[in-house]
Amino acid sequence: MKKISLIVPCYNEEAALPLFYEAVNKVTNKMDEYEFELLFIDDGSKDNTLAELHNLSGKDNRITYISFSRNFGKEAAMYAGFINAKGDYVAVMDADLQDPPELLPQMVAYLESGEYDSVATRRVTREGEPKIRSFFARAFYKIINKISDADIVDGARDYRLMKREMVDAIVEMGEHNRFSKGIYGWIGFKTKWLPYQNTERVAGETKWNFWKLLKYSVDGIVNFSQVPLSLASWSGVFFTIIAFIMILVICIKKLAFGDPVNGWPSMVCIVMFIGGVQLFCIGIMGQYISKMYLETKKRPHYIVGETNSDDVKKIQ
Repeated sequence: MKKISLIVPCYNEEAALPLFYEAVNKVTNKMDEYEFELLFIDDGSKDNTLAELHNLSGKDNRITYISFSRNFGKEAAMYAGFINAKGDYVAVMDADLQDPPELLPQMVAYLESGEYDSVATRRVTREGEPKIRSFFARAFYKIINKISDADIVDGARDYRLMKREMVDAIVEMGEHNRFSKGIYGWIGFKTKWLPYQNTERVAGETKWNFWKLLKYSVDGIVNFSQVPLSLASWSGVFFTIIAFIMILVICIKKLAFGDPVNGWPSMVCIVMFIGGVQLFCIGIMGQYISKMYLETKKRPHYIVGETNSDDVKKIQ
């Protein structure tokens, strides 16, 4: 009998967890030809998420929970899940039921066909999402697909079911600065995309505000593209050429026509503009250097504060 591991990152999801467990139970009870493992990762929640996991694990021996010593972020939570999942198939699902468990049988059927290595979901609508957020999200997907070799579909969710071979490849990519959507595309494997209508959270509030999503997008671009560095370099070349041409024009005007060199306000504006471009380019290089700095320190992705399993890797 094949085993399916469901990885569920949780951060302040005490209200959603009972509803999620009930919904997943309805689906898994109908799939009695498979064994299930429910792996909940408590990412340092500040509410009663851990207490709720204590309650659920006491009722269901399929549940393993891992509670971090502090908030390490969703990427670290997913990585902890990948490392500790034992299933032949492994899925990542959000606890807020925006990832419909009802899709699981269909996803498993695609993998069982042998034609695909993973089945990933994508939202075909963004109803209920602020328009400004939707605009920037679509822009991000267009930009990163043009400037990197990571294949990321517009509307892609973290909700996907993967074969063991693909999960093992993800685990081997032990980089500290993780961007899973990019990693999925970079490692390859044949993926079936499953579209579905956007659904609202069943309880609680989203943990992803606009600025967190913007930072996450910048991390994705920096992690999977060197184009920003090239942009900084070509900006330097462009403005050096412009400056040289302007010097020639000023010299010719002075020598040929005797024009005085006036216009200090415009000169100040130009200096400020060039200075801004320089600082922007230095900032781009700083982003890459900071990523290198974090990687060289080789700190663990997460530290486990509590778990109900002796097999869990507690520092990784």
